[in-house]
Amino acid sequence: MRLLERMRKEWFMIGIVLAIAGAKLEPSIGVNGGPLKPEITVSYIAVATIFFNSGLSLKTEELTSALVHIKLHLFIQIFTLAFFPAAIWLFLQLLSITPINEWLLKGLQTVGCMPPPVSSAVILTKAVGGNEGIVVTPLLLLLFLGSSSSVPFTSIFSQLFMTVVVPLVIGQIVRRFIKDWLERKKPPFGAISSCVLLMIIYTTFCDTFSNPNIDLDKFSLVLILFIIFSIQLSFMLLTFIFSTRNNSDFTPADTVAIIFCSTHKSLTLGVPMLKIVFAGHEYLSLISVPLLIYHPAQILLGSVLVPTIKSWMVSRQKGVKLTRPTV
Repeated sequence: MRLLERMRKEWFMIGIVLAIAGAKLEPSIGVNGGPLKPEITVSYIAVATIFFNSGLSLKTEELTSALVHIKLHLFIQIFTLAFFPAAIWLFLQLLSITPINEWLLKGLQTVGCMPPPVSSAVILTKAVGGNEGIVVTPLLLLLFLGSSSSVPFTSIFSQLFMTVVVPLVIGQIVRRFIKDWLERKKPPFGAISSCVLLMIIYTTFCDTFSNPNIDLDKFSLVLILFIIFSIQLSFMLLTFIFSTRNNSDFTPADTVAIIFCSTHKSLTLGVPMLKIVFAGHEYLSLISVPLLIYHPAQILLGSVLVPTIKSWMVSRQKGVKLTRPTV
């Protein structure tokens, strides 16, 4: 019973493994021009569905109230969309002399360029991971990996506008009319987006396994796994140090938000965006691998560290109350 409960809880992780395994067994179904027609169903319909769904679920009224934390948002945005990708780029200059697969290294750079999750349970993550990510992320991808993209700059942004921005806006408009119904019924937005995302992952790897020229060595994969865990832990520690300095003025609760929001990356936004920016690229699946690893890694690290971080936050908050002068 405990195993079944665990499987139900982690169904999306299991789904990713099954999607990749299914693509390995029968890649001809999901390749471009195949029965699923991913060049239409995935590139346009699936991506638009995810962001229409995000528009429906995004509580704009909560975002407005959260925007009063300007300093907090500014710190997270600068760390996530400036420091993170720049630090990864510098690190990759050292890794480029190693025998690690070059496309996995490029995938590591794409992870650095991604915004935080759009549909996180933390409202602050929503506030910093929406519109900025849609515009800044493709710019960062083109800045660091420009020559790797086979799609013209104008085409990328026109498709992003039509499949990301427009559905997101329409979702927000529709939400205004059915807000009460949504609050009452609470549709499973997360599960719907995750199912569509599994389809995108499946078709991406179908293209990979149908290409005999692509070979992924286990040595590179193991090293990338180790590097991803090391990066996450290092950056979480770095954000903790920055946000707890005496002159930072961040509360313990702010520090917790900074630790998670600054280091988490969006799989829901990332995979569709890579599909658009690297459309038709034969190594797209290899570029996607680090992001697919980063997602479960951030959840695993989060679940392990949450008790410790929560204990620290509670003790610090008690300390603040005790040192606060009485009137």
